[in-house]
Amino acid sequence: MISVGLVDDQVLIREGIARLIEISGAATTAWQCDNGEAALTELRRDPVDILVCDIRMPGMDGITLLKRLRGEGNPQPVLVLTTFDDHQLFLDALAAGANGFLLKDVSLEKLMHAIETVAGGGFIAEPRLVSQATTGIDDAPPTDPEILSNKERDILKLAAGGLSNREIAAVVHLAEGTVKNHVSNILAKLNCRDRTQAVLYAIHWKLL
Repeated sequence: MISVGLVDDQVLIREGIARLIEISGAATTAWQCDNGEAALTELRRDPVDILVCDIRMPGMDGITLLKRLRGEGNPQPVLVLTTFDDHQLFLDALAAGANGFLLKDVSLEKLMHAIETVAGGGFIAEPRLVSQATTGIDDAPPTDPEILSNKERDILKLAAGGLSNREIAAVVHLAEGTVKNHVSNILAKLNCRDRTQAVLYAIHWKLL
């Protein structure tokens, strides 16, 4: 059973999501709160498998919460749910270290698939926002579907979660310099300027 922490300032929406999660039978809501600061407190008291978090909230918002977690080296899986169909917010969430990004009009099936994917170490994003953010690139990878090795995919997933090279090195049991070389290779293979763009392209090409 996946344990979920819900962070949303709108009580009706938060409780509605909690009910959907309970209906699924695959997860349970461990606690709820209405801002990022409260979520940090709850996490210290009662760790969960995944945070399902809004972006725009009074006090500490979702982006700031992500930055605080990643700044502390915390790889806590975070799925962002928002009502705002805004690809810049999507990019900001990715850059801050979100592991998933969906709009709140999702079906129960799609929500639970996202929760299971992100809690399991995967990455997921709203397809139309990915399309907006990757307008103008080819639909197919530059060479072939196996352009990234399994190790490079693992490293890119961790980078997508906001981990630094040093933190990634500790997870995958490699030297920090080796991880840095892998990241450079990933950017070169995908012809990307930075990690956020590499994550976007990898999602678009279904490499993650």
